[in-house]
Formats: sequence, C-alpha cells, structure tokens
Amino acid sequence: MNDRAAHGSRRNALTRLAAWSGLILAWPVSLQAQSPGARSSPDDRRWIEAAFAMKRLAESWGDQSYGAVLVMDGTLAGEGPSRVVQRGDPDAHAEREAIKDAQKRLGRSDLTGAVLYSTSRPCNRCEQAAAEARVARMIYGADMRDAGPPVRR
Repeated sequence: MNDRAAHGSRRNALTRLAAWSGLILAWPVSLQAQSPGARSSPDDRRWIEAAFAMKRLAESWGDQSYGAVLVMDGTLAGEGPSRVVQRGDPDAHAEREAIKDAQKRLGRSDLTGAVLYSTSRPCNRCEQAAAEARVARMIYGADMRDAGPPVRR
C-alpha cells in the first residue's frame, strides 16, 4: 500500500470512529427523550445549563454543589446558587434562592406559571416553597427530568 492509500485508509477509519463516537455520545440523549419525565426542548436545555452555571458559581466560592434558576414567560426571573456555606444558613438552598431572587426582581410573591430548573431534585422544603410561590413545574438534573408541579406538604 502506498503512502497516499495508507493516509486515505487512516482518514476513513478516523471518520468511521468519529461517526461511531457521535452515535455513542448521542445514544443516552435519545433514550432520555423517550423516557417518561424527560424534557428535550431547546429552551429547557438552555435553562438547565443556566442552573448548572449557578452550581459552578456556588462551587467556586466553596459552597454546596447545587444551582437553580426560575423562568417566567421564557425569561430568566431568578438565579440561585447554593449559599448554605457562604451564609451559614441551612435554608439557603439553590431553589429557594432562585425563588426569592425572582420574587425580589418582580416585586411579588406569586410566581404563577414559572418553571424552576435545578441541578438536582428539589428537597421537600424547596418543593414546598415552590408550591407556595405557585411555580407551575420543576425540571431537574442533566437529563431534564420533569417533576411536574410542586406539591404542598
């Protein structure tokens, strides 16, 4: 085999490998889209990524690894990195921080129709706070699980 043929063969092998890698990487995403409770809209992806940015912010100052954002009518209304360690406040969970931030920004406690995006499933107290604020839906985790409306406990 001459050098040109060997180069073409390597290039074809790399192309096939890249195609298979893409399939392997895409495979879990396609499963997630089919599983109950999974979300896959581009807007959901945008907002869950914003929640993970809040998680990274919390981690950057040594806080717990949680983040959340609250979205109303397709617009970011509140942001919440975990502030438990920073403030020494066990109630400063990311979800409640995002809810409080949205209420402050909007000047009202009623967040009817809002969607809460968080890096993990909200705890009972965070879910209660979301229910009291009338949040419509909770989406959580990298696979964008739809937890539905928050439940009052």
